[in-house]
Amino acid sequence: MDLGLGGRTALVSGGSKGIGRAAASALAAEGVGITLVARNPEGLAAAAASIRARSQVPVATVAADLSREEEVERVAASVETPDILVNNAGAIPPGSLAKVDNETWRAAWDLKVFGYISLARAIHARMAARGSGVIVNVIGAAGEKFDPDYIAGSAGNAALMAFTRALGRASPAHGVRVVGINPGPVETERLVMLQRARAEKDFGDPERWREFLSHMPFGRPAAPEEIGAAVAFLASPRSGYTNATILTIDGGG
Repeated sequence: MDLGLGGRTALVSGGSKGIGRAAASALAAEGVGITLVARNPEGLAAAAASIRARSQVPVATVAADLSREEEVERVAASVETPDILVNNAGAIPPGSLAKVDNETWRAAWDLKVFGYISLARAIHARMAARGSGVIVNVIGAAGEKFDPDYIAGSAGNAALMAFTRALGRASPAHGVRVVGINPGPVETERLVMLQRARAEKDFGDPERWREFLSHMPFGRPAAPEEIGAAVAFLASPRSGYTNATILTIDGGG
């Protein structure tokens, strides 16, 4: 299916690996020019090279820490107004209220919550002035499941869900759509690393890490490419009447 995205541009945060890289790859395959943003220049260079090798589109990179307001402003100023903004940077650590201290909580939210809000604020205004654009916020299913052992993540994701819906409600008047995706567990490098460490500890064999995931729907977590494909579809004209809503992709778990 041609998504009708050829010739458009996208800014993808957290684009050097995992879901962000998969989303950028899916968009590039549809003919979208990409700007990748992440903290690590080497990771960005590797991701950009991989995308260029598969898709004949321009791929730029910007190394930046989006937990800092001045860095958000620098990133926004460094690009022409994109047709698509994919907010994806950040991972909030697990833990109960007693275990996640204020410093850890605030640092995580500075990137995952306020980073999304600040970059959306900068880009949305320019999209609205132009009269077109799509913002896709990759959030997380914990925002609707309220896990007490992932309390900072559940609260942060719930806040981003509300932010997405509230901003989206005002956006059609300006020709802009705002949508979100709530992935469940996804087989990223981080998930594999954590499960391998757990398997080493429990079984003495890191290669048995998939045994911890066998209870999941379809016996596995989602692949990053499955989330990336959804990002591309939601950002496309094929989904042009989808706005102020959140798509949950957790296998029905």
